[in-house]
Parts: sequence; C-alpha cells; structure tokens
Amino acid sequence: MTINRWTRRATLLLASLAALLSGCTTYVTTQVTAFSDWSGNDATRTYAFTRAADQQNNLELSTYERVVANELATHAFRQVDAAQARYLVGLSYGIRSDMVTVAEPVYYNPWPAPYWGRPFDPWGPWGPYGPFPTAYVNQSYPIFTHLLGVRITERATGKEVYNVTARNSGAESSLVRAMPYLARSALADFPLGNGIVHTVKIPLDKNGAVSNEMAATGAAPAAMPAPASAPKVVQ
Repeated sequence: MTINRWTRRATLLLASLAALLSGCTTYVTTQVTAFSDWSGNDATRTYAFTRAADQQNNLELSTYERVVANELATHAFRQVDAAQARYLVGLSYGIRSDMVTVAEPVYYNPWPAPYWGRPFDPWGPWGPYGPFPTAYVNQSYPIFTHLLGVRITERATGKEVYNVTARNSGAESSLVRAMPYLARSALADFPLGNGIVHTVKIPLDKNGAVSNEMAATGAAPAAMPAPASAPKVVQ
C-alpha cells in the first residue's frame, strides 16, 4: 500500500469522528434550591424589581434583571411600576474562582513508526494512548462557580413567598454568559415546593446560547422538604 492510501483512510476516519462528535449534545448542569410559600390562587402576577440603595444605577444588575424578566414572563408574570405591583423581585448574584488539580497520565511510544513494515501509523503499535501510563503529572485548572438568587416578596405585607437559588460550576469565567442558564434553571419549574433541591440540564447550542425551547416539566410542588431529585433536562 502507498502512503497516500493510508493518508486518505486516516483523513476519512478523522472526518467521521468529527461528524460523530458534532452530533453530541453539551449540557450546562445547574443545581437549584427553592424555599416556597407560594399560593396557588394568585391570578395577578404583577411585579417590579427592587434594589438596595447602592444598586440604583447598577448597569450589571439591570442586565441581569432583563434576563430574569424574560423567564418570569414565561410564567405569566407582568412587569409594572412598583406602586402597582403585587410582588417585588430582588436579585442576588456572584462568581467565585478556584483551582482544581487533576492527576493526568503520561504515555510514551517505545516503538516509534515505521515498524513491522507498516508504512503509516504515527501512534505506534498500541494506538494513540499506549498500553499503560508510565507516570502521572498534576495539572491545575481554573473552575468558576456562578450563583443567582431570586427572592419574591409581597409588596403590601413584605412577606417572602419564594426564594430560589441556582448554582453551577465550570470553565466559564464570565457571569454574564452564565446568567441565562442560571435564570432559566432557577425558574424552570416555577413554583417549586418548599425545600426542593433538584438539578436542571440545559443544552448548549452551537453558538453557546440557551436553547429557546423548554421541555414540559411535569414536576409537582411539594409541601415539605424533599431530597434532591434526578437531573431534569430543559430544552
């Protein structure tokens, strides 16, 4: 066989692998914790955002309020002036960075090609990963934890009726890019029961944006605290 023939085969193999990987779905996984005293007979879901005194001109907060407002709208919430609102919605958010150290194997090829008369095989007799690792090295990577809290109170009484927190971690260093996933996860099954902890998985599209489709939830609110549920996929 000629080298060109092996080259063509290797190229086709790599192309097939790339096509296979392109069909895999990547998810953003978020843990959601809710505390609720929500009434089921609230026919009027009007609200206004509330801020602390030092947040009145906060552009970052304004950006996140718009993201949360879009998600609230999917649950029949309507934003109005504070004086006319039945509910006040307050946001809390943050990002924290840590370093994670992972032990990774180091492989080597004791029989570099060519060998056994084979004209094309850049990885040697055992394939790209070798027969076994000869050593391990510690590699450190940054990991970022993103957080969003949504607190809903009754304007007239000040009573807290819903408090949900969404948290996820990953290599994303921007809270702005993580916020759409946090907001959708936090309100995906609104209203959750009191003390509910569950996991929401949202697919990542090819542009890194949040999917515009949402799966039916089918989750019944619980009156008492319950253990963490299995991951729920939101599309």
